[in-house]
Amino acid sequence: MSRETLVNLTMLAGLVLVPLWALWADEPFTITLATRAVILALAAAGLNIALGIGGLVSLGHAVFFGIGGYAMGVLAYHAQTYTPLMEAPVLIEGTKSMPVIWLVALVASALAAFVIGLLSLRTSGVYFIMITLAFGQMLFFFTISWARYGGEDGISIYLRNGFPGLNTLVPIQFYALCLTLLVLTLALTAALMRSPFGLALNAARQVPERVRAVGLDPFRLRLAAFTLSGAITGLAGALFADLNRFVSPSMFSWQLSGEFIVFIIIGGTARLFGPVVGAVLFVALEHWLGGISAYWHIWFGLLLLGIVLFGKGGVIGMIAGRARTHD
Repeated sequence: MSRETLVNLTMLAGLVLVPLWALWADEPFTITLATRAVILALAAAGLNIALGIGGLVSLGHAVFFGIGGYAMGVLAYHAQTYTPLMEAPVLIEGTKSMPVIWLVALVASALAAFVIGLLSLRTSGVYFIMITLAFGQMLFFFTISWARYGGEDGISIYLRNGFPGLNTLVPIQFYALCLTLLVLTLALTAALMRSPFGLALNAARQVPERVRAVGLDPFRLRLAAFTLSGAITGLAGALFADLNRFVSPSMFSWQLSGEFIVFIIIGGTARLFGPVVGAVLFVALEHWLGGISAYWHIWFGLLLLGIVLFGKGGVIGMIAGRARTHD
């Protein structure tokens, strides 16, 4: 067993044991913090497919996070107000069912990622970054002016949506649901990294000319990865909105996109548990240092600077003691 695998298993054990300890100690707020960290890790894990494997630095991934959040908010809003989402030509009603909401969030985010990818992936480098940022700003200002769903004030949901067989209002049960989705996503990412598609995508990131020479299209590889990445981040957005029972235009902010990138850099780019480590560290420091000073971002920035300058491979790389290699 490699040292990195051991680190990953230790991290996974912590994600299971810490909330169980909090349940035993009657610390529901700790479970809520852990849930926030897991959901943000899921969003960053989605980005890690595009960034870590495909080398696509997207500063607009909050677009998909926000689309997932608004998919939940709009459907739950119409369910709690007993008003149809649409009456003609087909009657579409709201819902409080998590599986249905997740499906809508996945499909809507995937479609948005496909369209955005078709346009933005024709560029590269800083131009790609700026185009994805532009899409994020467009959606941000659209939702601010979307008066039907609260505009700048957003949408409040009275009760958390339901999942068959679970009481999602119980913090530990909702956490278990989010952790299960994160583990499934990490398993999918691990399989993707070792699949022919993942290897071809990694090759397209490094030497696209050779990929074309063997008859593969780097554009299609990147588009597929970007679409899958957006869908997973959209699912995380739906969970995040359900956690807070609130959705607002801030879910589209470019600062949030930047945070997803930071999570990956801190944990380790292209490392399976890199987004998880980064998200957990961010949420923990936000809680602990935020209670000491309102300027806690200064210390977080110093940590990020130290990792970039001296920690090759992120936190996992420093602990594992070797650079990430693609099998």
